[in-house]
Amino acid sequence: MKENFQPIAILGAGSWGTALALYLARRNQAVRLWAYTSDQAELLTSERCNNRYLPGHTFPDCLSVTSDLAAAIKEDCDILIAVPSSGFRDLLISLKPLLKKKSRIAWVTKGLDPSTGSLLHTVALDVLGNQYSYAILSGPSFARDVAQGLPTAIVAASDDAQFANDLMLRFNSEIFRVYVSNDIIGTEVGGVVKNVLAIAVGITDGMQLGANARCALITRGLAEIIRLGLALGGQYETFTGLTGLGDLILTCTDNQSRNRRFGLAIGSGKSVAEAEKEIGQVIEGKNNAERLALLAQKLSVDMPITNTVLKVLQNKISLREALHSLLSRAPKAEND
Repeated sequence: MKENFQPIAILGAGSWGTALALYLARRNQAVRLWAYTSDQAELLTSERCNNRYLPGHTFPDCLSVTSDLAAAIKEDCDILIAVPSSGFRDLLISLKPLLKKKSRIAWVTKGLDPSTGSLLHTVALDVLGNQYSYAILSGPSFARDVAQGLPTAIVAASDDAQFANDLMLRFNSEIFRVYVSNDIIGTEVGGVVKNVLAIAVGITDGMQLGANARCALITRGLAEIIRLGLALGGQYETFTGLTGLGDLILTCTDNQSRNRRFGLAIGSGKSVAEAEKEIGQVIEGKNNAERLALLAQKLSVDMPITNTVLKVLQNKISLREALHSLLSRAPKAEND
C-alpha cells in the first residue's frame, strides 16, 4: 500500500541510518540518504547496497543517495540525523542555513556533545534555537535486525506531540512498533549510559565471571541510569521502558553491540587500543564515558560502574582492581 508521506532525509549512511532508510523505502516512502563524502555516495549509488555495513540488502528504487546536504533536505521534508555524537553539532551547524521554516528534526544519535558534555537536544537548541520541532527515536534496536525485517519496538519522544505522532505513523508497522513519549531527556539519558554499561558487562563476560555478575551489573547499571536521568529531569517510567531497561538489556547481552564486543575484547586481555581497532567502528560508550563521569560529578550523582569503566579505559586500574573496587564498596540499602 502506498503511504502518503513527504520524503524524508536521513543524514548519515552508517549501519543505522542505512537500515532505517531501507525500512522506510521498502514501505514505499521516498528516502534521501545523505553520505558524508562524495566517494561514499557514489559507491552506494553504483552498488545500490551498503556493502560495508549491511551487505546483501539492495536499495529499493525510492531510496536515493547524495553527499549534497542541500539536495538531501530540499522541499518540506522531515530530517532524521544518524551520525555519531561526535559529529552531531557540526552537522547541525552545516544544516542551519539550509533549513526551511517548516523543517522538523529528529535523531537516532546516542551520546553527549564532546565539547560541552550536553545532551543532544540541548545542542540542537543551542545551535538552531527553539523555532523548530525536535524528536528522538530510540530503543532496543540493532541495524541488522531492522534491515532483515525482524520485529522491533522503539520510542518516538518529542515535546511536539504532533511530530511524535507523525513519526509514529511514518515508522509504525506490523514488524516495527513505535510508542510515543514526551520525555526527550529520559530517552536520551538511557541511550547514552547503556553504552558505557555494555562495556562493563562485556569486560566481565570476557573475564568469564559468569551470569550472576552479568545480571548484577545490568541491574545496578539501571540504577545509575535512573539516578542520572532523574537528576537531569527525566521521567522514572522512561527508564523502566524500552529506551531505558529495554535498550540496556539489548546492548549488554547481544554481540551485535559494538560496546559489548569492545568490552569482551578488553576482558579477554586485549588493550583498549587493540580492542578499538578490532571493532573498527565508532564505540559511543568509549567516547562518552568521561563526559558521563564529569556530568555525574557535576550533579553529585553516584555512578560507580561508569566511573570504574572510565578508569579502566584510561589505564588507571587493572581489571582485577576494577572488580575489587566495585565489590568492596560499603554495603547499603538497594534503593539508596
